[in-house]
Amino acid sequence: MWFDPPKAVTANLLSRLPDALRRPRPSAWAEANRDGAPVDSFLEGPCFDGAGNLFCVDVPHGRVFRVSGSHWEVVAEYEGWPNGLARRGEELMVADHRHGLLALDPRDGAMAPLLETLRGEAFRGLNDVIPHPDGSLLFTDQGQTGLQDPSGRVYRLHADGRLDRLIGNGPSPNGLALNRAASHLHVAMTRSCEVWRFALRPDAVVGQANLFFRAPAGTSGPDGLAMDAHDRLFVANPGHGQVWVVDPHGVCTHRVDCTPFGRMPTNLTLAPDGQTLVITESQSGSLLAAEIPAP
Repeated sequence: MWFDPPKAVTANLLSRLPDALRRPRPSAWAEANRDGAPVDSFLEGPCFDGAGNLFCVDVPHGRVFRVSGSHWEVVAEYEGWPNGLARRGEELMVADHRHGLLALDPRDGAMAPLLETLRGEAFRGLNDVIPHPDGSLLFTDQGQTGLQDPSGRVYRLHADGRLDRLIGNGPSPNGLALNRAASHLHVAMTRSCEVWRFALRPDAVVGQANLFFRAPAGTSGPDGLAMDAHDRLFVANPGHGQVWVVDPHGVCTHRVDCTPFGRMPTNLTLAPDGQTLVITESQSGSLLAAEIPAP
């Protein structure tokens, strides 16, 4: 239920994956997620490093790109399904559906495992990762969970190696975002079309997790999340082709319409200027940009 209709914000093309880098061929990812139909790319995980360089991933073909204007550089290519991408110091953290948490050095493309298993047992399939200011990493273990199997997980890996399971009953936990104070975590639950919110504590106890935002039902629910300096939450919603802009009280104030390019805005991040939203639109294999009005 909306309070007032959200105001429309225009999305513009920032950059398009060059044809030379598209791979319209069958893949194991397409077999599992697209009934085997060839997919030339599926962009996710936009992320800026400390120098302002923009990165994103191509899930089915195991690639990490550095993007500058129309130039796309393959930083890393490997046998995996990279999905989430986040900066921690000089490294990029990769949430990989097949291999768990990986660390990537963008200077030379070297990749190293950070957390491959949970006490020797494979994860269901990681989706997203974000850093906490205290040095811990928060990540989602989504796999194929949904309303039929609400057992997706949200974890916190502390700097000392301690691993906390914060959520174990998620219907497809996906994107993550911290509020400005880093006191509360927001989690996109794709298959229930919701965003959950709960307080983070020094221990692993989670109390009174609540439904913060409900997206309109459809063929897909919330995917990637981002938060700005005003504690506004940005929610990428494939299927509807929209990015919802939600104020700190859970009210949707604006929507970024991505449908002129496609209906699959999968993830997003704020540019270093703090007001330009960069969006991966995976149907067209493009990066979009939208200027978000001040609150």
